[in-house]
Amino acid sequence: MPTTTTTPSFEVYSDEFERILGPKPQLQLLYSGLKFAEGVCWVERGGYLIVSDFLNDRIMKWSEKEGVSVYRQPAATANGNTVDCEGRVVSCLTRGRSVVREEYDGSLTTLADRYRDGRLTSPNDVVVKSDGSVWFSDPDYGFLCPDFGHADKPEQERNRVYRVDPQTGEIASVCEDFDKPNGLAFSPDESILYVGDTGRTHGEFRPHQLMAFDVVEGKSLANPRVFTVIEPWVPDGFRLDTEGNLYVTTGDGVQVFSPQGRMLGKILTPQTAANCSFGMSDGQTLFIGATTSLWSIRLNARGATHPRKS
Repeated sequence: MPTTTTTPSFEVYSDEFERILGPKPQLQLLYSGLKFAEGVCWVERGGYLIVSDFLNDRIMKWSEKEGVSVYRQPAATANGNTVDCEGRVVSCLTRGRSVVREEYDGSLTTLADRYRDGRLTSPNDVVVKSDGSVWFSDPDYGFLCPDFGHADKPEQERNRVYRVDPQTGEIASVCEDFDKPNGLAFSPDESILYVGDTGRTHGEFRPHQLMAFDVVEGKSLANPRVFTVIEPWVPDGFRLDTEGNLYVTTGDGVQVFSPQGRMLGKILTPQTAANCSFGMSDGQTLFIGATTSLWSIRLNARGATHPRKS
């Protein structure tokens, strides 16, 4: 293993990270006109990237040929985005207090907006499993932050992670042992669900850790454990590559961890990073949303994708 090396854009802690970066890594600025970049998501069906410009209440679109344009506005303060097994965009709406799916004609279908007898608080991030089930986090940021939320008293007594059944549409709580559940992603084989707890945003001594759960029969979670504790700031959005390495957005950029929780290195950004996504036709470009800016870097790693449901 090499000694730690630092360049203006990278900190290298392992031979594996050197391999991931390749011989001439280059972090490129794509756009800097955002107010707060969230929900970075590659839309393979259209060959473009979307990013939630969270505090401007819009979703932006970037493509290699056309550059940046508005994708949807207003957007009910859209936060996390993903695509489902049919290539449709699924978004969490903070102010809208719901999870919605964009149909091929551009209309929006509500997938979740209530649990039991109450409205959801402020869905934050979302991932779709290969069986078509939709998993999302619902912290209380919409209540705590009225400038981009709704300030209404929560109707849920806990901050949870939920699962939407693909056949019945039934919404089930899969875990509620969080301060503020945030980003989430499955391991390449979908046997593990990783969930970020970002309670530190509202208190220095509150959680700032990434949790791992075993996925039981594709529907429930077991064996919760701390995967890693993040410094600086919190683990916001994250993605995995095909080898199970995690790319976690944090206060200093993207921190890359092995499946065993060992930090391999960092992709440093000049502003706090909040979300990332692998994209382009070969899945080897990592796109990073860092506060007001959108960045990209081509890697010797490919983003993990899950098979379409049969």
